Amino acid sequence: MDIPIWVWFAFLSGVLVMLALDLGVFNRKSDVISSNQAAIWSAVWVSLSLGFAGFMFLWQGPQRGLEWITGYLIEYSLAVDNIFVFVLVFTAFAVPVAYRRRVLFWGIIGALVMRGAMIALGAALLEQFHWILYVFGGILLIAGYRMMFAKKEEPSDLEHNPIVKLARRFIKISPQYDGQKFFTVQNGVRMATPLVLVLIVIEFTDLVFAVDSIPAIFAVTREPFIVFTSNVMAILGLRSLYVLLEGFVDRFVYLKTGLSIILVFIGAKLLLLDVFKIPTALSLGVVITILVVSVVASILKTKDAAKKLETV
Repeated sequence: MDIPIWVWFAFLSGVLVMLALDLGVFNRKSDVISSNQAAIWSAVWVSLSLGFAGFMFLWQGPQRGLEWITGYLIEYSLAVDNIFVFVLVFTAFAVPVAYRRRVLFWGIIGALVMRGAMIALGAALLEQFHWILYVFGGILLIAGYRMMFAKKEEPSDLEHNPIVKLARRFIKISPQYDGQKFFTVQNGVRMATPLVLVLIVIEFTDLVFAVDSIPAIFAVTREPFIVFTSNVMAILGLRSLYVLLEGFVDRFVYLKTGLSIILVFIGAKLLLLDVFKIPTALSLGVVITILVVSVVASILKTKDAAKKLETV
C-alpha cells in the first residue's frame, strides 16, 4: 500500500480532534464518568472504527478491509485484557475514582506513542528480515501459554513489582494524593504524587501487552497503515470501556483462556506462513468464534454461580 502523507495526517488530526472533544468538551466538568457516558463513548468509538473499516473496504478493496477489521478485533480483544490490570493497579494504590479518568487519558496517550514507535520498528525489521515473522510467532505461542497458565495476581503483589521498586528508588513519591495532580510541593520539596507511580505501572503494563499484540496483528497484515490505525482505534475506546466494565470484569472468567487460544492460533499462523497461508476471512471467523464462546461461557458460568449463592 502506498499511503499518501495527507491520509496519515488526516487520520492523526481526526484522532486529536476526538481526544480533545472527549477530554476538553464533553467530559470537561465531570471528574467521574457515569456508566451511561461510558456506554455512549464506547458506542461512538466502536462506530467510528466500523466506519473506518468500511472506508478501507471501499478504498483499498475487500482484502485490505478484512485485514483491518481482523486486526482491529484482535487488538480490541487484547486491549480488554488491560482492563483487568487497570482494576488491579487502581485497587493496589487506592486511587480515588475521580482521579482515574486523568490517569487513563495520559496512559492512552503514552500507549499511542509507544505503539507507534514499536510498529515502525517492527515494519522496518520485517522489510529487512523475513525470519522475524518466526520470532513473532514464537513470542505469541509463549504469550498464549503464559496467559493460559498464569496465576491470578493480587493487589498486594504490585508493591513488590520491580518497576514499582525502581520508580520509588529514583523518584521521590509523596505519601498521599493531592487531587488530580501528578506533582506536588510538601514542606518546600517538590515531589511526585502516587498518581505518577500509577501512570508508570500502567504504561509499563501496556508496553508488555504491546509485545504480544503488535506481533499478533503483523500475522494478519504487514501494512504499517493498517497495523497502526487498527491499533489506535482499539486503544482509543479503552478508557470508556474500562468505566463500562470495571464493576463486573470478574464475570469474564473464561476471557483470558479465549485470548490465550487466539494468541496461540495467530502464533501458529505465523509459523506456518511459508507452508500454508490461512485466509484472512478464516482468521476473522476463528477470532470471533473464540471470543463469543469465551464471553457466553463466562456469563453462563457466573450466572450459575450467582444462582447457587442465592439458594444458600
